[in-house]
Amino acid sequence: MKKVYVFISFFVLYNITISYAQISSNQNVDALLGNWKIDMSPSDKSDNNYAIMIIDKVSNNSIEGTFYREGVKIREGRVNTINSNIYGALVSGDNSGDYNTSFYLKNGKLYGSTHSLKKDFLAVWVATKEK
Repeated sequence: MKKVYVFISFFVLYNITISYAQISSNQNVDALLGNWKIDMSPSDKSDNNYAIMIIDKVSNNSIEGTFYREGVKIREGRVNTINSNIYGALVSGDNSGDYNTSFYLKNGKLYGSTHSLKKDFLAVWVATKEK
């Protein structure tokens, strides 16, 4: 029985620590706000394969806005500031299905990836904020 109490105590303490870490950083998550031009193939400088992500609101560890095509609403958008970094994740989609996207902010750019199960691809991208 003692092992059960130790496990429960550890589990509760761990979850409190993780929740606190997600919201306690000094990082300014408002840096995510704005229009982001996403280079969908950053290794190929000769193409013009871009998308737009607009982040309208960041609050309570959530992200709101649109991604990729006009009117595609960000769903389940989340932000985390653990380890002094700003990370984000979201779900978007089109007629072919859902896209799972994650990214992090570094030196004013977003570095991310978007995964589509139905289209069987993983796109790696870099985004710059439009002025």
